[in-house]
Formats: sequence, C-alpha cells, structure tokens
Amino acid sequence: MSTPFYVSPQQAMADRAEYARKGIARGRSVVVLTYEDGIVFVAENTSRALHKVSEIYDQIAFAAVGRYNEFENLRIGGVRYADLRGYSYDRADVTARGLANVYAQTLGTIFSSVGEKPYEVELVVAETGRTPEDDQIYRLTPDGSVVDEKNTVVVGGNADSIGSYLGQRHRTGMTLAEALKLAVDGLARDPNGGTARTLTTDQLEVAVLDRTRPQKRKFKRVLGAQLTRLLEGGANDAATDSDDPDVGDLPE
Repeated sequence: MSTPFYVSPQQAMADRAEYARKGIARGRSVVVLTYEDGIVFVAENTSRALHKVSEIYDQIAFAAVGRYNEFENLRIGGVRYADLRGYSYDRADVTARGLANVYAQTLGTIFSSVGEKPYEVELVVAETGRTPEDDQIYRLTPDGSVVDEKNTVVVGGNADSIGSYLGQRHRTGMTLAEALKLAVDGLARDPNGGTARTLTTDQLEVAVLDRTRPQKRKFKRVLGAQLTRLLEGGANDAATDSDDPDVGDLPE
C-alpha cells in the first residue's frame, strides 16, 4: 500500500496563491485614482461588451481583473446584495466597506476549499463620499484579504510598476483630465524601460464616480467625444450626460 503524498497546509496555501497570482498577472491592468470631484476608473480593454468596470449601487463601483466569468459572477452577486440590503433597510446602509466584507468572505471560502480552484481575480470596490476625505477604495485579493487603499490603486498586469509610477505623481485636487492622463500614461509605460505605447480611446474603458452629479447614481461611463476631449486636456465635464446616453449599468 502506497503512502499518500503529503503537502503541508502552508505549502498548499502558497501554491494556491501563486496559481491565482499568475492568472491575474496575465491580464491587463486596471487603474483607480481619486480626483477633485470623485474617483476615476481606467482599464485597458478593447471590448465594448465585456466590462472590467461596472456600477454596483448609487455611489459604489466595481473594477476587476482576471477571469471574466469569475469576476462577473461576483459583480452580479454584489448587485443583488446591494439591492436587497437597500430595499430591506435603507439605501444609506449599502456601503463599499460592507460589500468588500461580503466579497472577502466569498473569496476566502473559495480559496480555502480543497474541492475547487481559487478564483483568479483581483477586485476593487470604491465609493465616493460627500468630500474627498470620505472616499473609500478597497482592494481584494484572491485569498479574501481586504486592503484599504488611499488615492491610487492598480490591479492586474504590471501592477507594481504602474502603482509606483502613479504614487510618485498623483496629488490631491487633480482635475479629471489630469487624473485620466496620469492613469493612461501609467498604463502605457513599458515596465522594462522601453518606449511607452500609445493607447487610443478604442483601447480604453473609462468610468467615474462623480460626487457633483445631481442624480442619486454617481456612476457614469466616459466614452466617445467626451473621452477624447479629456485625453486632450479638455474641460472637466464628466457630470454632463449630453455626449453619451450610457450613464451607468442598470441593476441586474
């Protein structure tokens, strides 16, 4: 009778974390930055149907990298959680921190389960408040860990290199155009020091949580002519909806 192969729990967890990390690193990065009127999300994404950035609730948005089917399931679950909690109690009871805790429990349970592989996803849950000091950004790793981020966060791809670049250049009070240009410059950098790429509007997915919008829902996608103007250093006009009727994702 053969002896079963033994792997220590520490080694098993390390192997699962490495498996998930490699899967996430194959995807292209998503950048999240604060600016004077809210939070901007910038992802390198050529698809107009498969979004990396989506609305969850009134002032809460979700960004993810990794396997699309896995983070899409998490997004839908987050929308249902938010709708149920807001309906059962009060809309103000739906917070990014509460949603991050729910995601952390789900990811942690899957990560520690021996019956299934860990999710190859990394998430960002963000909420804009009444003032910049009230903004909240949480990053969630595949093992369910939650990191409270400030001002900038990068997930997927060359996250360390881009994050260092943004951390050195981000400042409080940036306009949307300035924050967007910084995010695109970070995504376009060559981590090996080579010539930076040129990213066009067709290669970018951009959305904002804009606290100045008069609507209860603060999420808006930035597309078309408006995105082109902002990349060219135009006016900070994300609060206007005249350029594009797509002002957010409807709840599932």
